[in-house]
Amino acid sequence: MSKVECVCAVGAQLGEGPLWSAAEQAVWFVDIKGRQIHRFDTRGGALSSWQAHEEVGFVVKAKGAGFIAGLKSGLHSFEPSTGEFKLITRVDSDQPRNRLNDGHVDATGRLWFGTMDNDESQPTGSLYRFDWRGLQRCDENYVITNGPATSPDGRTLYHVDTLGRVVYAFDLNDGELSNRRVFARIEKPGAYPDGPVVDSGGSVWIGLFGGWAVQRFSPAGDLLQTIDMPVANCTKIAFGGDDLRTLYITTAWKGLSKEQLATQPLAGGLFATRVHTAGLTPHEARYDG
Repeated sequence: MSKVECVCAVGAQLGEGPLWSAAEQAVWFVDIKGRQIHRFDTRGGALSSWQAHEEVGFVVKAKGAGFIAGLKSGLHSFEPSTGEFKLITRVDSDQPRNRLNDGHVDATGRLWFGTMDNDESQPTGSLYRFDWRGLQRCDENYVITNGPATSPDGRTLYHVDTLGRVVYAFDLNDGELSNRRVFARIEKPGAYPDGPVVDSGGSVWIGLFGGWAVQRFSPAGDLLQTIDMPVANCTKIAFGGDDLRTLYITTAWKGLSKEQLATQPLAGGLFATRVHTAGLTPHEARYDG
């Protein structure tokens, strides 16, 4: 493994959801609290940004063209060439304090995402599936959801209860979830599991908010590796580069005091390091829109 370095000192308040685009050799990611979508060109280092009208939890590639963005009010299409957002479907309209937080597209083109209480206090969040059949709530009673992510064979879905400091695994069969069970618990003091992603060997990588690290767990849930970070709040990773062995890591300065920020000047930046096991190519979401 190579040294961890900051490749884009963007200073995101709550950087999240990195997404690798091989065609562009770029990393897309969001600043949830800054209401921004960012695109970092890994070849030349240029950063492009788009302002959203609401907090934006994630962006994923849509089948054909454009993106789907998870805004506070629901799922929207997003077209970078115009910066335009169009509502696809509202989510949790009966929970005005909720927002969308993290999303993932599985190999079949289904979009999985979570909602959460924006005040981070009430268990009003849920796990959702969105596909060509529409929107479906699949699990509930979360304060802060993160993930989901799916195994290479598509038979397991991972989802994070951040405040519970637990990663769950579900059996996944034709878009249906069953057999929820504890996959791993985060034992590092002061650390809360944030976004998970799975590599080509089936290991689950998890950013640790407040934990100064990223951790890798085996498919059996055993801790295999800890990558120490120069900032406390690590949120999520994406595998990129020609060989999908460059780890891109989003971070956040949210919750840090002025004194803490002074010792972590790169908090909120996009970081990168090289790893031995390649990741998986991101999938495109399929829906009738």
